[in-house]
Amino acid sequence: MGNNWLNLANKVMIVTGGSAGIGNSIVKKLLEEGVLVANFDLKNNDQINHKNYFFYKVDVTKKSEIERQVEEIWQTLGRIDGLVNNAGIALPGMLVNPDDTGKYELTEEMFDRTIAVNQKSVFLLSQAVARKMIKQQSGVIVNMSTESAREGSVGQGFYVGTKGAINSMTCTWAKELGKYNIRVLGIAPGIMEETNLRSVNYEKALAFIRGVSIEELRKGYVNASSIPLGRAGKLSEVAEVVAFYLSDHASYLSGIITNIAGGKSRG
Repeated sequence: MGNNWLNLANKVMIVTGGSAGIGNSIVKKLLEEGVLVANFDLKNNDQINHKNYFFYKVDVTKKSEIERQVEEIWQTLGRIDGLVNNAGIALPGMLVNPDDTGKYELTEEMFDRTIAVNQKSVFLLSQAVARKMIKQQSGVIVNMSTESAREGSVGQGFYVGTKGAINSMTCTWAKELGKYNIRVLGIAPGIMEETNLRSVNYEKALAFIRGVSIEELRKGYVNASSIPLGRAGKLSEVAEVVAFYLSDHASYLSGIITNIAGGKSRG
């Protein structure tokens, strides 16, 4: 248990993509605070063993699956206090490969897949959960974005594009849902510590697109020269902010996108 300062004990929260990476860190933090956590993911994290942890196998691109599981939580636990839209994928690719081979170019299939997982899921989850939150006249929706959505990122056109859309949806839904005492917020991490989500193929593609070696790419992850605080962020530092935003201590915060990036910006 945490120190109870956040007063989140026994609240009911859904986290999408909570089995790995930032999502896993958020799930663990909320469990520490006594939250009843429902993880919507395709695979369970078998290392999480907690009486307040509930795993639901959900394809977050499927409306029927989402609505069925949200209804089950509503019927079983009686309320839904928070939703963290964290599930996402990053499929690297460049708009045009000048050598005419088409290698590592973005494709229509990649576009459709990224939109479905990153953006459509946020719409479907937010709609299903907001319908319940309106009934109880309270709730918080937190959408995971990225700091590079505002700046762009070489080789990540689709990923940052969907996150830019999420930023706009976040601000719009905050305006629409505020009258029902529902807050909507965006969290935009910058360069974070390495997780097991970076595959070899992912790094190969991104290194090729950026014209660097894989070793140089990896060094760039932790190259602190562009970060005023001089280091990569910890996943736990994102989870701390998410937990705070889900709590009543953030009761007058809504419709904003918060960078968690150590002061990194273009300037």
